[in-house]
Amino acid sequence: MKSDTIAAIATAVADAGIGVIRISGPEAFVVADRIFKPKNGSARVSEMESHTVHYGYIADGEETIDEVLLLVMRAPATYTREDVVEIDCHGGTVVMRRLLDVVLANGARPAEPGEFTKRAFLNGRIDLSQAEAVIDVINAKSDLALRSSVSQLKGSVLARIREIRAEILHALAFLEAALDDPEHYSLDGTQAELKEQIEGAKEEVHRLLLTADNGKILKEGINTVIVGKPNVGKSTLLNTLIGEERAIVTEIAGTTRDILSEQIRIGGLTLHVIDTAGIRSTEDTIEKLGVERALEHMEQADLVICMVDSSDELDENDEEILRAIRDKRAIVLRNKTDLETKTTEEDLRKKTDQPVLSVSAKEKQGMDELEDLITSMFIDGKISFNDEVYITNARQKTALAEADQSLQNVLDSIENGMPEDFWTIDIMSAYEELGAVIGESVEDDLVDAVFRDFCMGK
Repeated sequence: MKSDTIAAIATAVADAGIGVIRISGPEAFVVADRIFKPKNGSARVSEMESHTVHYGYIADGEETIDEVLLLVMRAPATYTREDVVEIDCHGGTVVMRRLLDVVLANGARPAEPGEFTKRAFLNGRIDLSQAEAVIDVINAKSDLALRSSVSQLKGSVLARIREIRAEILHALAFLEAALDDPEHYSLDGTQAELKEQIEGAKEEVHRLLLTADNGKILKEGINTVIVGKPNVGKSTLLNTLIGEERAIVTEIAGTTRDILSEQIRIGGLTLHVIDTAGIRSTEDTIEKLGVERALEHMEQADLVICMVDSSDELDENDEEILRAIRDKRAIVLRNKTDLETKTTEEDLRKKTDQPVLSVSAKEKQGMDELEDLITSMFIDGKISFNDEVYITNARQKTALAEADQSLQNVLDSIENGMPEDFWTIDIMSAYEELGAVIGESVEDDLVDAVFRDFCMGK
């Protein structure tokens, strides 16, 4: 592990009220001593008490660069568990870059993306799941995503994984002792107990895996496609959901020829909503391309909102779309309920098993019911981050899946009467895969990959 002193601009490089320059490493105080001039007194940074704030100036030789507040934090009670200095300066891009240049010229080197958090991980302050939660907090697109990330940042995944690993380690230790010293440790009569321990661990791993789909939704949002034949109100629904006129709405069928995409929030979730061209049989070359794109997006969607005009009779185009969403997670909206009814909910339920909801997108009627239905479809029950852990990271999900399979292999070996040596191989594999979730058994290149996408200064 590198033990030199690093520095970076920790806030966005843009004009703002304040900016922060962060310095971490064994020479952090030495670097600060060379450039910081306290307003009152002549105390050196290296002599200041930990977790104190000091007013003064940053100077490059005889030239004063900026008026600042300087924060002194001594190891190990810091984010990186190294000596840390933070300089709160004015937030202009020019002044922040100039200050960073002065810091680098006096003994620090530029930090790599995510290097501060990487050092926190390597120095044992946080585990790998907490480190990944840091970037998830920064990138959170919804309230639920933020709450999930903060829960992981507080160690919810770490605590659960350590509990499961402790169960597995206990079983592995007994098995290894019995194999190494059969005179004093016998496996006779303990097979059922060992199987019960492995089944318990597997159940816990499987329970975590089951949260991954909800976790993905929390983190990435729901890819949502609005489909229907022309002039059923798709663009009006999109405008109503986002609260502004983005899509062109006319009485002329086929107005929407291309794909419109918006991001909205519903019930704490993020929806990536796509309004597609009306789906119908057509000879118009451009409209036909729009229909093809609509069908492609429908195939890839997490949620399909299929709209039907309740003021018109169902036709072949409607029925074809209803057949296309048969195996999708979908909602059928019976729109234009403010007009005379020609298609009822009962008519639609004869054609589809998907939930049917009556709305008027133009009059904004039924929107609350739509939001409640979407939330209930994607979140099983009320989200609670106090006692529930959600796996939102693909790397963690893969490691858990491998651990789950290894534990199943152990149970298969016991069931098939395989030698105990086979059991230990798969038990150890499960233990290591679970360790990979929290970073206790990972290669350096994987650690580098985790932090590669972090923002600079974090």
